[in-house]
Amino acid sequence: MNKKILKRMVFFFSLFALTGCIGLETMEVREAKYGKSVPVIQKSFASKGISPGETWKIYLIASDPDGEMKNIVCTIDQPGVGAYPASFTKIKEDNRKELSGYIYLNTQSWDDLTFVNLTLTVQIQDKAGHFSSPEIFPLSFNSRSRQEPLPPGVFQEKDLGPILIRLRTIREGEGPSIFERERR
Repeated sequence: MNKKILKRMVFFFSLFALTGCIGLETMEVREAKYGKSVPVIQKSFASKGISPGETWKIYLIASDPDGEMKNIVCTIDQPGVGAYPASFTKIKEDNRKELSGYIYLNTQSWDDLTFVNLTLTVQIQDKAGHFSSPEIFPLSFNSRSRQEPLPPGVFQEKDLGPILIRLRTIREGEGPSIFERERR
């Protein structure tokens, strides 16, 4: 390849990288654009037990002084199965400075989830790439469990979005999820 063309390609690639056009911005560049404040989850609530088939609601009150909250990031760890890939729930424009409401995890009503335990970790990510301190919620599935009532007057009953994670049972291991198995 001609050296002149190669130099031009390197120059333009470097220019794009420095201006952030290809997503290679440094934390300093993002902080200059979006601010240095870190999002904070001020209050949270979730029932510690539900019956299989119920929708588990996790209530949050969070804020970011810069008004740049971007995603609610959720991970689930389940003994015997392991950690699931993260779920990113986009925060709507009108909730980027402050939010109050719930995210939710849909479950199936099969007995396979009875006596399954898991741990949900929730963080808020802002546009600069900062993450809030994690909030950790244990959950046990039991057919006799009922969700605990929400503390009155604290949280809004506003849907912030789903947790897009498909649960598995220990018996399923690396096979299809309980949702995929039902489709067959």
